[in-house]
Amino acid sequence: MSLLRSAKSSLVFASSCMPKNLLLRPATLEDAELLFVWRNDPQTRAASHNQDEIPFQAHLDWLKTSLCNPHRKIYIVEEDGKPVGTVRADWKQDAFLLSWTVAPAVRGKGIGKRMVSLLIQTLNAPVCAEIKVGNTASEKIALYTGMCLDHVKDGIQYYSKKK
Repeated sequence: MSLLRSAKSSLVFASSCMPKNLLLRPATLEDAELLFVWRNDPQTRAASHNQDEIPFQAHLDWLKTSLCNPHRKIYIVEEDGKPVGTVRADWKQDAFLLSWTVAPAVRGKGIGKRMVSLLIQTLNAPVCAEIKVGNTASEKIALYTGMCLDHVKDGIQYYSKKK
């Protein structure tokens, strides 16, 4: 094999292994069905504070109210133009309370760490998260992004990160 062909093969291999770019775009009402499906996914519900299945109309009402709330930011995370998750930031007194969901089809690929890191970088402010005990995927994401476990109460772990 020639040196040039070897170099090209290495370049193709390296670029195929590199993480793809993520984009945060503000959620809109057009995302209602996508967010609804992700929210009612059984694994998402198991990790949520409210584990009930949400009816579509209740979800739509929540989304309409949320999109008008100046203290709440909801983003759809896209990788190469395809939705791979959602992140939310609610301003609470002195920090943003974060929440996230990785799309079921792309879980286990490190996207959660990257999308929450991107959100924290975008917010450039103190953040916190409330994670159910046993939600190891979200625990790993919180620690990866530099959040520290502050305390545990009633089955909820409280993480925070100063700016």
